[in-house]
Amino acid sequence: MDLVQILRGVDLFQGLNPEQLRRLADISHRAVYRSDDVIFSQGSVGDKLYIIADGQVEIRFSDADGSDHAVLFLGSGQIFGEMALLDQGKRSATVAAVQDNTIVYGMARDEFEALCLADTSIGYVMMRNMALDLSFKLRHKNLDPSTDL
Repeated sequence: MDLVQILRGVDLFQGLNPEQLRRLADISHRAVYRSDDVIFSQGSVGDKLYIIADGQVEIRFSDADGSDHAVLFLGSGQIFGEMALLDQGKRSATVAAVQDNTIVYGMARDEFEALCLADTSIGYVMMRNMALDLSFKLRHKNLDPSTDL
């Protein structure tokens, strides 16, 4: 499947026109992973957003005791690592492929920032979408008094 088609279906990219999606696809770099290949590790510096084109990944969190816990599985058309476009913080989890031939596109922060300087509406739309997603997550987390922020 063409990366532009995949981007069209991702919430983060909603509101962008086909040319803007093509420009984002042009700065995305394809990588293929085997089962159990680590894409990035918890605690490493975040520098890319990732888009899953095919296959599946597992989000793993290591607790204070060093035990790994599977938190979430993501598949085709889903993204991870998007906070790396906003800050230079450390990764909050490890992400590893769980299927052979998992195809992932990485979008580096520096290339994304350069594109946003050239077309500020891309950055505006994506930052608005990230803010909406974060707002949704915080509101729903706040509905459960047993969870900590």
